[in-house]
Amino acid sequence: MKMDKNKIYHFVGIKGAGMSALALILHEKGFNVQGSDITEYVFTQRELEKAGITILPFDKHNIKSNMIVVAGNAFKDSHVEIQEALKKGLNVVRYHRFIGELIKSFTSIAVTGSHGKTSTTGLLAHVLSGIKPTSYLIGDGTGHGISEADFFAFEACEYRRHFLAYAPDYAIITNIDFDHPDYYQSIEDVFDAFQSFSTQVKKGIVAFGEDEQLRRLNVEVPVYYYGTSDENDFVVKNINRTTSGSAFDVYFNNEMIGHYQVPAYGLHNVYNALSVIAIAHLEGLDDREVAEELLTFGGVKRRFSEKKVTDMIIVDDYAHHPAEIKATIDGARQKYPEKEVIAVFQPHTFTRTVALLDEFAEALDLADHVYLCDIFGSAREEQGSVKIENLGDKIEKGGAVITEDNVSPLLDYHDAVMIFMGAGDVQKFERAYERLLTQTRPNIM
Repeated sequence: MKMDKNKIYHFVGIKGAGMSALALILHEKGFNVQGSDITEYVFTQRELEKAGITILPFDKHNIKSNMIVVAGNAFKDSHVEIQEALKKGLNVVRYHRFIGELIKSFTSIAVTGSHGKTSTTGLLAHVLSGIKPTSYLIGDGTGHGISEADFFAFEACEYRRHFLAYAPDYAIITNIDFDHPDYYQSIEDVFDAFQSFSTQVKKGIVAFGEDEQLRRLNVEVPVYYYGTSDENDFVVKNINRTTSGSAFDVYFNNEMIGHYQVPAYGLHNVYNALSVIAIAHLEGLDDREVAEELLTFGGVKRRFSEKKVTDMIIVDDYAHHPAEIKATIDGARQKYPEKEVIAVFQPHTFTRTVALLDEFAEALDLADHVYLCDIFGSAREEQGSVKIENLGDKIEKGGAVITEDNVSPLLDYHDAVMIFMGAGDVQKFERAYERLLTQTRPNIM
């Protein structure tokens, strides 16, 4: 794909997490970028606005003859702007195809897995950027592009097998779990997708060794497994989890390569760091420099983003799969071991909710108390056979349903951790709670 600075790159669905990041990358590389999307506020648009990138409401008149159109994967070819672009004979490139071409100019590292992609990509981008010039694309809407970059770190989504558009030099694979039941038929179907993707990796794969599905990978490039078991290539030992983060030692082929600390919480973040350490070690980066960079990682958007309001710790997290919920609650327990943990969860999509109903209940019951918000649909499915009450009935630690107009049941808790989790618009419940909290407890700071 030949890039053209005389063209306008118009992004259909520019507020999408990956799309906004890609738009920022092209903008920083000096290309003329604009886009369109829904008018409602989405957290990813803030960085676009700060960069001065134009965001328009969807309209066929946005499409001009001097454009290359980058189409978000959430929108079908029948979308009014994509139709207009095709009618004008313009070059329309799907997001994942565009990325597949873009990465060919760099030493590319794809981060994929059923969950954990965004946090791991963010950490990888942070570490590499501190040592060598690095471009990156993170699923929280963060993107950075420099022409002289050595590395390109990016998040690779398995949904609808979109990651098959990529042939990266390396891949980090965090796990293989059943998800996206609106597309995948079974765990075997999910594994088949990851197996196909893995055959396209050029240099090596860094995979979580305690995942039984990942142990089944059959590829020609080396697979370096990481985890706590001595059967792995990269082994983490002497883990010390405290209220200030986690410290640990890392061994490669039975030889210690360094002692590391990360200001992050939950065992999953130790594993994420281990995968990043592995990639850096394989590329010959200085292990001491890697350790220094890990110390300054500030996290990614909507992954255990916390604030204190009156006497409450409020956490915003993107968790929308049972494994992610468990990880988020585990992180809260580590950082705030003396506080009660209250989970407020909004399921994302009806198909996922009904397919993983028991798993959701089991994960949420790790909190001390649980509240639910109505199921958030998607552009692909606006209704389904399952109701939020079906999940509530399975939860032992509560499961009452709250609405945006009435979050007052959450006021029952003091000096505790309130976690709002979900991939939809759960933040509106958080905002409603914060308003009520400051009104009712104005003297508690």
